[in-house]
Amino acid sequence: MPARVLLQDATGVPAVVDLACMRDAMNKLGGDSNKINPLVPVDLVIDHSVQVDVAGSEDAVQANMELEFQRNKERFAFLKWGSNAFDNMLVVPPGLGIVHQFNLEYLGRVVFNRNGILYPDSVVGTDSHTTMIDGLGVAGWGVGGIEAEAAMLGQPMSMVLPGVVGFKLLGKLRDGVTATDLVLTVTQMLRKHGVVGKFVEFYGEGMGELPLADRATIANMSPDYGATMGFFPVDHLTLQYLQLTGRSDETIAMIESYLRTTKMFVDYNEPQIEKVYSSYLELKLEDVEPCISGPKRPHDRVPLQEMKADWHACLDNRVGFKGFAIPKESQNKVAKFSFHGTPAELRHGDVVIAAITSCTNTSNPSVMLGAAVAAKKACELGLEVKPWIKTSLAPGSGVVTRYLQKSGLQKYLNQLGFHIVGYGCTTCIGNSGDIDESVASAISENDMVAAAVLSGNRNFEGRVHPLTRANYLASPPLVVAYSLAGTVDIDFEKEPIGKGKDGKEIFFRDIWPSSEEVANVVQSSLLPDMFKATYQAITKGNPMWNELSVPSSNLYAWDSTSTYIHEPPYFKDMTMSPPGPHRVKDAYCLLNFGDSITTDHVSPAGSIHKDSPAAKFLLEHGVDRRDFNSYGSRRGNDEVMARGTFANIRLVNKLLEGEVGPKTIHIPTGEKLSVYDAAMRYNTAGQDTIILAGAEYGSGSSRDWAAKGPMMLGIKAVIAKSFEQIHRSNLVGMGIIPLCFKPGDDADTLGLTGHERYTINLPNSVSEIRPGQDVTVATDTSKSFSCTVRFDTEVELAYFNHGGILQYVIRNLIGSKQ
Repeated sequence: MPARVLLQDATGVPAVVDLACMRDAMNKLGGDSNKINPLVPVDLVIDHSVQVDVAGSEDAVQANMELEFQRNKERFAFLKWGSNAFDNMLVVPPGLGIVHQFNLEYLGRVVFNRNGILYPDSVVGTDSHTTMIDGLGVAGWGVGGIEAEAAMLGQPMSMVLPGVVGFKLLGKLRDGVTATDLVLTVTQMLRKHGVVGKFVEFYGEGMGELPLADRATIANMSPDYGATMGFFPVDHLTLQYLQLTGRSDETIAMIESYLRTTKMFVDYNEPQIEKVYSSYLELKLEDVEPCISGPKRPHDRVPLQEMKADWHACLDNRVGFKGFAIPKESQNKVAKFSFHGTPAELRHGDVVIAAITSCTNTSNPSVMLGAAVAAKKACELGLEVKPWIKTSLAPGSGVVTRYLQKSGLQKYLNQLGFHIVGYGCTTCIGNSGDIDESVASAISENDMVAAAVLSGNRNFEGRVHPLTRANYLASPPLVVAYSLAGTVDIDFEKEPIGKGKDGKEIFFRDIWPSSEEVANVVQSSLLPDMFKATYQAITKGNPMWNELSVPSSNLYAWDSTSTYIHEPPYFKDMTMSPPGPHRVKDAYCLLNFGDSITTDHVSPAGSIHKDSPAAKFLLEHGVDRRDFNSYGSRRGNDEVMARGTFANIRLVNKLLEGEVGPKTIHIPTGEKLSVYDAAMRYNTAGQDTIILAGAEYGSGSSRDWAAKGPMMLGIKAVIAKSFEQIHRSNLVGMGIIPLCFKPGDDADTLGLTGHERYTINLPNSVSEIRPGQDVTVATDTSKSFSCTVRFDTEVELAYFNHGGILQYVIRNLIGSKQ
């Protein structure tokens, strides 16, 4: 039973839609709709709607905020209605910061005091990077919206007791090495070790050298290394951070006293008891070196000194996570174009987006001020960023602006084009906005592999921007360095990043700040009053938010013409009797995937392609193309989102035999159709569908639309080598069966092409199904194979029997006297 629930707007809107719809369902079934009310505190931070439409100017923040409200007024009004209609729900207006930085600096309690009863703070959030709070010693992780909704309504969360990996940290980081370098190294190590579904606990003498902001950076990327949680126990550095961020002395004293009494406080001045873990890893911090990750996955780390060679290998390699298959004769191609009258040119690997963004890094003063110091040195040497590179700075809270201004360094970031564009999740979620039309044309017409460099946590294909095929994660100061170099095809040790005002070649080492320089600036610029002043703004909101007028009714008045908020069909024909398990017989394969299909592939968050089924739907409903907004902003409308399922432009489906894009083969006719159109054709004919997949299916964001969408397409089961834990849980919550091939098996080794028909021999009664049991899957080609049913607990079986977690909750609430 988590102490509280955390939401952001991209996942929060569909969550509130579900709650509103559940109230209607309760009424229809004769229940009390007021039972659909959060029983624990719910905080919803609107941070995923700001887009970098305007960049490189002093008025970018206000301009982007106005455009954000124009696009999202209906969504924001709906959330404001929800904050009034539901108890225990705080909605933080847009323009104030990123949810995880809010959680770390303001919302995190560490210890709850509820009417004199003390208990540990714990949280689940509808964003996979909720794990950032683990850096503060608060147990928290990401879940799908449907699981969060159940938790709000008092449903206990059920899970298999996880293995705990002990990660020992020794020594200290070398001079000039950043927290981002550390987290990318940790991410690669843990992915290699295999920590899906496990907790990771950090310990060791190196903990005393690791500031809390660095711990939070490591905890933040737990979903990117696959763990449920990356936990740092509370110690004296945690208490210092609580003091820095404006928590009261009385509260801090209570926290320390409670945690010491309950043996949950780690005091490094006392002898440490050696803990027993499920498995062990060790890292000497002095071994960490500057690095970036990419070009398509967060755990594909590249040491900076190997970057040039790695880039050329990526150009050569066949298309894949580390390859673009550019012919040798085309690798030196130059695309010449005119940028607002100025001659310009692009080569493979040239940077067109450089963004200091994301919860992972913008909450860390050392890397943010490190970027500012690097900018100052670059400006003083006369370096400039090419004008066609789209630069942006999107802090996680106003605290960042306050300490950048106090340090006197913001002006140097501005000089290089890194003006503040807004406070929220921007480029990392795909809200990078358009790049200049001339640059876009040069990329498209010449088939250039353009690059984005961002201080984010996700760089999956098609996520950052449709036209940047290479996307690299880097520390904020490295984002500055690559923006100045203008390319990722560079050896920083040997090649200059540019020429100074006197024509002298300037190298990376000439602008890179030392750890001491950064520490001195942090010490003089970061003050507790900055946090207090920033978070007092929550109660004030902003003028545009305050002017939103919303009805006071407890039941939502659905507008059937709305393309943002639509009543979903989940409870349309629901009765009080559970439907029981669905038989999967003679199902067709809708899609056949390889490894690492992310939730971005399943349900993209970014721009809506002009030729997609979702675009066709919006145009038919009178929405101009310029007002399409993003898939993330349309998650309150099931009709748009069903059409956006598997709409990622970089989707690789084996049924297409090498072609890339959101299409599939309709097996009975052999026609190539959009995934949505093929699914609807199967549905109309009354034919079930399944998905074949490789390892790590559903990695990435915790978005529940990656399960809701497939359910609405009629998909009954996913057969994969392995699942990411959050997505597996989401599939179960929507009534889709997750099945795992036996070790050593996959579609290829079993000779499955996806053109077969599949029958899954589940028992007829749910009482005969057991978590983790084996079932036989038979095909119409006389091949059959064994799979493991990935229901992990009896409670998940109950969800499946009821047709989904929300249906289970409604029937329980109606039958309950509480």
